[in-house]
Order: sequence, then structure tokens, then C-alpha cells
Amino acid sequence: MASFDIHPVTKPHVGALAWALEQLSADLGDTYRADPGTLASACLGPNAPCRGLIARGAGKTIGASLISPVFSTIYGSTGMYVSDLWVAADARGSGLGHKLIGAAARLGADVWQAKFLKLTVYADNASAARFYNRLGFNMAERDRSCLLDGSEFAHLIGGAG
Repeated sequence: MASFDIHPVTKPHVGALAWALEQLSADLGDTYRADPGTLASACLGPNAPCRGLIARGAGKTIGASLISPVFSTIYGSTGMYVSDLWVAADARGSGLGHKLIGAAARLGADVWQAKFLKLTVYADNASAARFYNRLGFNMAERDRSCLLDGSEFAHLIGGAG
């Protein structure tokens, strides 16, 4: 894959973003639940809670990223969280992943004045961990991702205490 371009997701690109993120879920063995309408609501507009990036090469979608702002009292600043990063199998090793992370960092700095970047890598995804290590990411051993969803989340927002 010699050449590619990366650009922020706009309305015409939402379907491509949905397709790419579905590919990522399939690669990871996860269930994909978002649809283009949900992604459009989340990624578009001045107060969008997240932003997407699409990479295209040879006339097709070959990569994507989804980012959101976060604030850290430890860093005393806004940062960004990369929740999804996908590179097509035939584009891996081309530098596209590095370029997508760089484009995400620039977008986060421009939109949210982000000063740091955070992401999560699955414990069993050794190739992704090696990729992030090569980029200089530190694996925060003391961090653990916690998730509350489904009926437990509904119960919590229902005001039960």
C-alpha cells in the first residue's frame, strides 16, 4: 500500500466509518452494535462527543479511528482517548497505523486542545501491544478498565442507591 489519505469523518463518510469499525470488531471477535445513524449523531456537529477519522487508499477504506476527549486532574489538562483504531490487513506494516494515531493526536489537539493521548489494548492482542510500544506508549500496569453496562447501568441511572 504505497499511498493513502486520512481525513475527518463527515456525513458522506459515516457509512465507511461504520464498515471499518465493524471490521475491527470482527478482527477482535467482538459484537458490533453501532449503526451509521448512531455514529453520525456521535461524530458530527460542533458538540459531538467523539470524532472519527477515515483512511483511504487504492479507492477503498483501509483504516479508521474513533477518538473522544477526556480530562485528567493528574495531567491538569484535556486529553483524548482513542477508543478504536483499525487498519486493514493488507495495509498493516505500511505506516498507516502510525499515521492514523498522529492524525488523531492532531485532531484532538485542534478540537479539544488535547495534551495527551490514552488508549486501551486488549491483554491478548500482543501485536497491537508491540505496535503501541514501538510508538512510545507506556503500558500503565496500575490501570484497569472497568465497564458498567446493560441492566446494571440502567439501574444506576434510575436513581437507585
